[in-house]
Amino acid sequence: MCRLLIYKGTEPIQLSHLLTRPCHSIINQAFDSRLRLDRRRPINGDGFGVGWYDPVKDPELGNQPCIFNSITPAWNNANLTRLAEKIKSPLVFAHVRATTAGSLSQDNCHPWHFSQLMWMHNGGIAEFTRLKRQLQSTLSDELYNFPQGNTDSEWAFALFLSMLADPHAESFTQHELRDAMLKTISTLNTWAREANITEPSLLNFCVTDGHTVVATRYISSKQDEAASLYFSSGTTFDEYAPGGHYRMSKQDKRENIILIASEPLTFEQADWMEIPTNTLIVITPKMNVLQIPIIDEFHVSDPLQAKKRGSDFAAQKGLLSSAYGARRGASVPSPLQPSQEEFEATAHDGASGEEFPRVEAVSVAAA
Repeated sequence: MCRLLIYKGTEPIQLSHLLTRPCHSIINQAFDSRLRLDRRRPINGDGFGVGWYDPVKDPELGNQPCIFNSITPAWNNANLTRLAEKIKSPLVFAHVRATTAGSLSQDNCHPWHFSQLMWMHNGGIAEFTRLKRQLQSTLSDELYNFPQGNTDSEWAFALFLSMLADPHAESFTQHELRDAMLKTISTLNTWAREANITEPSLLNFCVTDGHTVVATRYISSKQDEAASLYFSSGTTFDEYAPGGHYRMSKQDKRENIILIASEPLTFEQADWMEIPTNTLIVITPKMNVLQIPIIDEFHVSDPLQAKKRGSDFAAQKGLLSSAYGARRGASVPSPLQPSQEEFEATAHDGASGEEFPRVEAVSVAAA
């Protein structure tokens, strides 16, 4: 399935430092994913999209994000490479697609935006065709006519918008975005239960209004792992060795840069923290990070039981590789293990050994 990436920083970043320059950039993940095994669709070559907000507010330009997408493979789009060298932004969404629902069409490429809100998704709503009519029936005329493509992901965005008091609002609190996300997931679960759908849905949703970011790592199952999702933060993110070898540095206690990704952009394992399954993560406008357990019928409160979740289902969907278990104690190669060439390029520096920043955990029950 797909790969996604979120950047939020106190300073704008040149898009090439996320999209093209790192040796394991999201564009390279499109054809060389280390945490994805999908023999049906071995590469994420069914289009891409990148959305960003202007670093300087201009009333003439408005608050809406700019989105560039295409159905061409991300690694073969010269316009993307040129734009990435010339654009800076403090908040970026990027996505490379492997088609699972919906046709190969530019309308089906993530991310999407509605007013100043931007949305993307990695995963799939199980048996969505059985839920689609019910979802559509709950929408206003405006939101019913909003989706231009035919993916479950874009219709989930329309459902999310319907959970907001006013999706056209000029600003949203983190609680409004968070509650709308939880209601979206809860509603999809209710409809699946009523339709006797037993296959789990994989709902790694991401939304932002340009100030707050809300993302989920979620699966409607108590036995299975959700699609992979990682978090990294620090004061600088830059290239420290030739060949696109990047790392996150932490020079002080400030969080100047926060990254969320389906797959780490660096081979420094100390840079990244795995977001637990069935967790909602919030990046506030002041760059605070909150991890919030999604407490519903699929919540596992016992930490020991949570570690027993299996990765087979997500691996079958191409959202985790069979090597994923290495970071959970299995005796197989780590998906973050660099190749011999990459190891030789980075061996002189070694892992940073720094601890991850403290992340506040708040328990919130899904509506």
